[in-house]
Amino acid sequence: MTGARGIALLLVAALVMAGCGEQESSTGVVPLSTTPTASLPPSTATPSTPQPSSPIPSTPQVSTPTPVGTPNGRPGASHNSNLMPIVDHGPRDQKLVALTFDADLTAAMRKRLLSGKVTSYYNATLIKELRTLQVPATMFLTGMWMEEYPEVARELAADPLFELGTHTYDHRAFTKHCYTLGSVPRSDMLADVQKAVKQLDKLDPHATRWFRFPGGCYDGTALHELAPAGVTAVGLDVPGADGFAKSPKPIVKQVLSHVQNGSIVVLHMHGGDNAPYTDEAITPIVKELRARGFQLVTVTQLMNGNR
Repeated sequence: MTGARGIALLLVAALVMAGCGEQESSTGVVPLSTTPTASLPPSTATPSTPQPSSPIPSTPQVSTPTPVGTPNGRPGASHNSNLMPIVDHGPRDQKLVALTFDADLTAAMRKRLLSGKVTSYYNATLIKELRTLQVPATMFLTGMWMEEYPEVARELAADPLFELGTHTYDHRAFTKHCYTLGSVPRSDMLADVQKAVKQLDKLDPHATRWFRFPGGCYDGTALHELAPAGVTAVGLDVPGADGFAKSPKPIVKQVLSHVQNGSIVVLHMHGGDNAPYTDEAITPIVKELRARGFQLVTVTQLMNGNR
């Protein structure tokens, strides 16, 4: 499946699903839903059950997005000004898996960092392991994290193994009920995402236009408000459950028990007190995935069928 075809199918299916109830297609399309979509407890909050969010606006007319990976557009770029595209997995007929890592940083996390309660919210050991194992990965960075670690962001951007996307400015949610993350007012949604995109562009000349919602929570209002940002949301079908894990074992079990062809796995790269065992879990995860015949790729490679 080419990137252009995948995103085009995504947009068409999203419009159809808006009026046909919830259903998942084999191309990774996430239906428009009135409830948050995350099964992943965010690493910055104690999970609670998300409640239904605001109603979906009326179905808009959708224009064709920039094809993924073309010379005229960055991976994940969209020219659709009415509806943000979303992907939650790649093709199911290929043994490809994308490992993705979120770099969260909230106001509360920054306070702990500045007070000395946490030494760092950059898991350098994890990145070292990825490089040693030669694992391609897609990282989603919050704007606040980029402010705290600009040189690290530049270093990651310069590494051909990795590609970078955005994760909002300060990891607040885009629905009113998304665990305990707090929420971005509707009037500020677009500016929040655009701020993070501009920050990343200053640090990475090859930055993608892949984007991830905090907590995986979104609704129709968020999809419409954020469409002009020109990004594509990347969801997941395998939450790594590394946030607040007590050991690496449950992380490894969670990933290996749920992964399948085309999976997008969500883990975290900020470490600290929020995701302390991701670095210890990554080696057994990678070795077992490769033993099963999976090829590890970036999100861009996944959506392009690794071409």
